[in-house]
Amino acid sequence: MVSVALVRRAHPEDLARVAELAAEHAAYERAAAPPADLAVRLDKLLFGTAEPRLRCLVAELPDLTLAGYATCAPEFSTWTATEYLHMDCLYLTADARGHGLGALLMAAVRREARELGLAHVEWQTPTWNEGARRFYDRLGATSKEKLRYALPATSGTE
Repeated sequence: MVSVALVRRAHPEDLARVAELAAEHAAYERAAAPPADLAVRLDKLLFGTAEPRLRCLVAELPDLTLAGYATCAPEFSTWTATEYLHMDCLYLTADARGHGLGALLMAAVRREARELGLAHVEWQTPTWNEGARRFYDRLGATSKEKLRYALPATSGTE
């Protein structure tokens, strides 16, 4: 049981654990594992420039263990001609779920959006992830059914 937890922005010394959590997250979502140098890549994105594009928030337990993370970055909607905050990931370890940490992470993501002057947050979750869908519905989020595609920039068919 989680007694008191803290959600804060990630520090450079958190990135090895964030990379571990990202690997757990990818396995949970039945996706390919992140690259072995993920912590190094995240370090460049989060701390390598004066104005980082990516933001990473971590859920820290009272024993200082990181039990989850959320990442987000500003994106643009052509249809509304506005920017929004895209939450790329939100993940909590199995033991950390059900104790309010997800709501704390979502509140922190929403604060990031407000600090950036952005009106809303968007994200996606696999359709089979019923637990996440129930969680987001309880928050009052609305969903849109879409498929997400990926295509390598160098596909050989050009």
